[in-house]
Amino acid sequence: PDRPTCAPPSHCLSDTIALSRVFSLVSRRLATPVLTSPLPRHMSKMSQPNKKMREDGDGKQIGTHDGTFHCDEALACYLLKKLPQYRDFSIVRSRNPEVLAGCEVVVDVGGQYDPAAHRYDHHQRSFNETMNSLVPEKPWVTKLSSAGLVYLHFGQDIIANMLGDGADKKLCGVVYDKVYQNLIEEIDAIDNGVSQFDGSPRYLMTTNLSSRVGRLNPSWNEEDQDTTKRFHKAMEMVGEEFEDRVRYYSQVWWPGRKLVQDALKARHAVDPSGEVILMEQVCPWKEHLFELEKELDIDLSIKYVLYADQNQNWRVQCVPVESQSFQNRLSLPEQWRGIRDQELSKLSGIDGCVFVHASGFIGGNKTREGALLMAQKALQMSK
Repeated sequence: PDRPTCAPPSHCLSDTIALSRVFSLVSRRLATPVLTSPLPRHMSKMSQPNKKMREDGDGKQIGTHDGTFHCDEALACYLLKKLPQYRDFSIVRSRNPEVLAGCEVVVDVGGQYDPAAHRYDHHQRSFNETMNSLVPEKPWVTKLSSAGLVYLHFGQDIIANMLGDGADKKLCGVVYDKVYQNLIEEIDAIDNGVSQFDGSPRYLMTTNLSSRVGRLNPSWNEEDQDTTKRFHKAMEMVGEEFEDRVRYYSQVWWPGRKLVQDALKARHAVDPSGEVILMEQVCPWKEHLFELEKELDIDLSIKYVLYADQNQNWRVQCVPVESQSFQNRLSLPEQWRGIRDQELSKLSGIDGCVFVHASGFIGGNKTREGALLMAQKALQMSK
């Protein structure tokens, strides 16, 4: 497919991987032509069955397996149909090799990963590919599912199309990475049985996207065991989630970066320690903060972030050790935790206190000055 104008450096990935595999593919087909489906039209002049019908835009198919469906192939099919060249393709669900051989694209079935032939399965014993193994500049080492494979080869085109003409090149690359890191990798890991951690979890996570897709399958005791309509419902569900993530990272998360950057540059004017920043407007800040601390070479890490809440009170929030962590770089003082209002003001010696959360990760004050005093005193008490 045409490459998006805003694709990051990995936009040539499909071509480079395809070229490395095409020679072995052709030799196999010459030896056993009946077992493999033909090369895409742009790579071969060999005749194809129903060629006229295919070129007229009718009868083209994306193949995946039938029976119980999962999140990865539902998302893989959805992503493919977001592309202009596959938008009008029908979805065929089968494990019959003859049926799959007639499909232009096959995902999650067939035992073959071959982008030259548009085959994207990950179940074969020889398959161990990750984002990092196929695109070395990407850091993720989770084994790819069919969703990850399709996203790797076509995700940049899809995002470029969604963001529209003239989309910023850097933004396209950032959104591509964030959507993989915060959605696709989770689906890859769950489908391949990769745990988030070693040992037993403290509690179960049963509301993730993969779990919700799984619950769309017919129950064992339902009379109607037809999965076809339910699979298309699963495609709609994962599609909504995907589009929501793209919108969030492009329209909500990314614009906040400049606000965090401005706050970091002004940190010494807020407090001489340089460990407190003030956000003039609250926005998603955690991931930006961690990235910008590295980019700006900030040695002394930020401990507290101040911002106004919806009631025009002010918050002092602790910076976590990582963006998804519940552990803080420096929690608010233990003796303040769980205390409110006048009792807290008396205990801390700061007027206008509203609360400090029982875990110590956030507190509130009626004024900006009061919130700053809470942060400053917490810093002093920690030394």
